[in-house]
Amino acid sequence: MLKMPQQEYIKFLREAEGLSVSDIARQVGVHWRTAKRYADQSDWNKRLGKRKSSSPVMGPYMEIVDAWLEEDQLLPRKQRHTGVRIFQRLQAEYAFTGGQRTVLSYVQLQKSRMQLERAKTYERLEHPPGEAQVDFTTMQVSRDQQLVTYKLLVVSFPSSNTAFVYPTPAENQECFLEGMKQCFQQMGGVPRRIWFDNLSAAVVHIEKHGERQLTEGFQRFCAHYRIEAVFCNPYSGHEKGHVESKCGYAKRNWAVPIPLYEDHEQLAAYFAEKARQDRERLHYAKGVRIAELWEADRVQLLTLPEETYEPFRLGAAVVNKYGEIRFEGATIPLVGLVSPGSEVLIQTFWDRLTILTTEHERVREVPRPYTGRTAEVPWAQVFANLLRKPRSVSHSQFIRMLPEVVQVYASVADLTSRKERLQALAHWCGVYSIAQIAEVLTTASSEATVTQLTAALGLVQANRDIPAAWSETLSPPGAQATVTLQQYDRLMGVS
Repeated sequence: MLKMPQQEYIKFLREAEGLSVSDIARQVGVHWRTAKRYADQSDWNKRLGKRKSSSPVMGPYMEIVDAWLEEDQLLPRKQRHTGVRIFQRLQAEYAFTGGQRTVLSYVQLQKSRMQLERAKTYERLEHPPGEAQVDFTTMQVSRDQQLVTYKLLVVSFPSSNTAFVYPTPAENQECFLEGMKQCFQQMGGVPRRIWFDNLSAAVVHIEKHGERQLTEGFQRFCAHYRIEAVFCNPYSGHEKGHVESKCGYAKRNWAVPIPLYEDHEQLAAYFAEKARQDRERLHYAKGVRIAELWEADRVQLLTLPEETYEPFRLGAAVVNKYGEIRFEGATIPLVGLVSPGSEVLIQTFWDRLTILTTEHERVREVPRPYTGRTAEVPWAQVFANLLRKPRSVSHSQFIRMLPEVVQVYASVADLTSRKERLQALAHWCGVYSIAQIAEVLTTASSEATVTQLTAALGLVQANRDIPAAWSETLSPPGAQATVTLQQYDRLMGVS
């Protein structure tokens, strides 16, 4: 019997396409009688009739086979009955007259039933208003024509399907705590109870009986905000399934197309606004605006503490003989500020490092040297792809990443000119950077041809290699002073 989509397709070919039964049978790959049965069927109501026994041969032997299969569960896997071995035993011990295929079909069916009976079942967790779940997800954003790997912290409320989000450059403890703090400020309160997985920013390790040793920074954070932290069992993401789903929802709906940003504050504001707009839609099951359901969660929140919490970690380093310290793979110069060989303290915030003396006097503050993965966009391939479909330039998310002058140049209205420019851009990107191309397009006139722009780019590139002053030292003495061609003309007899 064909599956319902196949039956529908046969009916469609007959009614809409007008194909003959033979053509349908050939196209679908079924017997012509099967094709005719569904092509000309007029009554599609599902019939419920008395179920007939489908195992007249196996009937007397089912209990025997079931007992063997049940006992097999207590034995090593390699000592369990196979379907063939069961068939052989039925023949030898019970004079079974049926075929091997009948036995194999029943064994497969019964094993599936047994597996279904032993399958784990889960209870749907009830989450009262004011209870939240937290998780990180990874996404791609764009800055300076590059793809940057970023993290998005998601705080979701299963009761109302509300979410608050905050982007961070990494998943370390400082970013984790700063992200939660920012989400608390967005929601105007603190959830009483929050579910976490066993992320390293909060959990040092899990003890033998499930007890967790928490990081000191996370314990301080929970004490400051009066949070009851609940942790899922290891490898049990379903216990906080709402935030898992919300992470995917946020990436599919708020990070497509790839968000562009110039600084972190702009990116944070973008995602906060996306989450706010999402609260205006209807709840997927309750049919009420999420913003209205959120009120039941909001009234259960704890008030924000009067003092703002500043998550940081304190470490130490020794200044080397060059007047530098090394931290997270970066070199931080302290020449003239601290003498070599002395110890300094490093106050590590999520976005900056504050260098202190051992007496806690501030020496210097620098941005935290994140080494997040960045990827160059393959611009030559992007423009080559657009060259095949030049009308899609206005719909490309990669074009949005380019400087405005390059966007305008690639989006010229005339299709012939657009193709020529896309071809030129595909070639230029293999030699020059986007910044160099944008610089030349900015200074060039609007009527400049591709040839003229190519020459201008060549000059920009060449100017970096030709020295400002060049003296020739290989010619013999006396020849270097020749500045005219008169001597050459005399030798050639030309006046």
